[in-house]
Amino acid sequence: MSINTEINRLLNFAIQQNLMQATDCFYSANKLIDLLHVAEFVPEKVDETLETATPILENMLDYAVAEKLIDDTVNERDLFDTRIMDCVMPRPSEVIRKFRADYAESPQLATDNYYKLSIASNYIRKTRIDKNIVWKSNTDYGALDLTINLSKPEKDPRDIAKAKTVKATGYPKCLLCRENEGFAGHAGHPARETHRIIPLDFRGHQWFLQYSPYTYYNEHCIVLNSDHVPMKINRDTFENICDFITEFPHYFVGSNADLPIVGGSILSHDHYQGGHYTFPMELAKVEKKYKFEGFPDVEAGRVKWPMSTLRLRSENRKQLIDLAEKILAAWRKYSDESVGILAETDAPHNTITPIGRRRGKAYELDLVLRNNRTSEEHPLGIYHPHEEVWHIKKENIGLIEVMGLAVLPARLKTEMAQVKESLVNGAESIEGIHADWYKKIRAAYQNITADNVDKIVDEEIGKVFSKVLEHAGVFKRDEKGMAAFDKFIASI
Repeated sequence: MSINTEINRLLNFAIQQNLMQATDCFYSANKLIDLLHVAEFVPEKVDETLETATPILENMLDYAVAEKLIDDTVNERDLFDTRIMDCVMPRPSEVIRKFRADYAESPQLATDNYYKLSIASNYIRKTRIDKNIVWKSNTDYGALDLTINLSKPEKDPRDIAKAKTVKATGYPKCLLCRENEGFAGHAGHPARETHRIIPLDFRGHQWFLQYSPYTYYNEHCIVLNSDHVPMKINRDTFENICDFITEFPHYFVGSNADLPIVGGSILSHDHYQGGHYTFPMELAKVEKKYKFEGFPDVEAGRVKWPMSTLRLRSENRKQLIDLAEKILAAWRKYSDESVGILAETDAPHNTITPIGRRRGKAYELDLVLRNNRTSEEHPLGIYHPHEEVWHIKKENIGLIEVMGLAVLPARLKTEMAQVKESLVNGAESIEGIHADWYKKIRAAYQNITADNVDKIVDEEIGKVFSKVLEHAGVFKRDEKGMAAFDKFIASI
């Protein structure tokens, strides 16, 4: 391998992907030879087209390891390949200027090109994400989405040891802060030198648009507050959601709840998640309609969904937001001991996970009722996956799961392979956390073969995820629970 050839290949890739212009070649080449400790650059003709820069970067990283520029660990390689890609990246102002020019033509063109840049820059590590196992499973609530997340590599013990030596600075304050743009990273913080964010304005306050580096679905974006302030569901939340889907009508956007257990992984920084994807929840039908006095322009109804969801739709944005605010205020203080719902004990428990999208000219809000109370029987949360499903999913149910996409742990790849092998071989039982589930599958199917075992296990995992969502629903999907849902609606 010639490092000079790899530099020429990377320059060719960057020009093809519109990361840089041909006139930038020597500037970028000189940055690369400095980073790689190479004495000179010699132009070479390159005739190839690649989907991502990964093959080139892997060769460059192997060179860096051989030359002892970095240690051969995942984190060291990630930090260094981000520095490499930054040598061929446009500056933030150039990205913003391009985005705005594209937006003037169409919002979708702007996001399309911005997303392509995020992949081409290797900020979104598509090669890793493509390793995720993805499928759909038919349930009583429609086809649910499931993915076994394999895109996050296991941590190297050497990286863990090095992270302990990094001096804590508190800069950036968290992974969502706008100060991450261009940050070199270290053993305890991912590199963000290829990170580019787009400024947005919601009623005079600055927000930023970026894509998630982990993209669990198409064009998985994050809308982050310019200020490092905690998550809070209130009227501003509904206003911001409507502002965003006004500017980007081809995207949905939603917010995690603002309380522990039912909230997301980062409650310390106000943000939303959105994207260009149709989730199973969006396809779910309204099973019962409601009327709210004083809101004649708003259609409302209970969604046929495992979690307790109220859908509002209207072309009258003000009425929609006014009603959403009224429902939130009512739910914050609502208790019904007959079905175990308490608004407050030692702390407030009720909140909402809101999701917004456009339906033509109309705005649509799904308001998912949440409660984060715990008990002796369910110490991780009464409306959290119960112990019977922990063998598949134990983590909190955040926005993505609420909408019908299960993000499952990487361990399931190996564990499900073992389950399938035992099923095909006709084993009566297995050891471990899947033992009870295995017996149920064995009892439910008479003829399990190598040809049908994948479909059977995938469908059974889908049934478990459906149950996970039912556990997270504050009103159960039986007659008593639905009557209690109606009782809450009547109280508003």
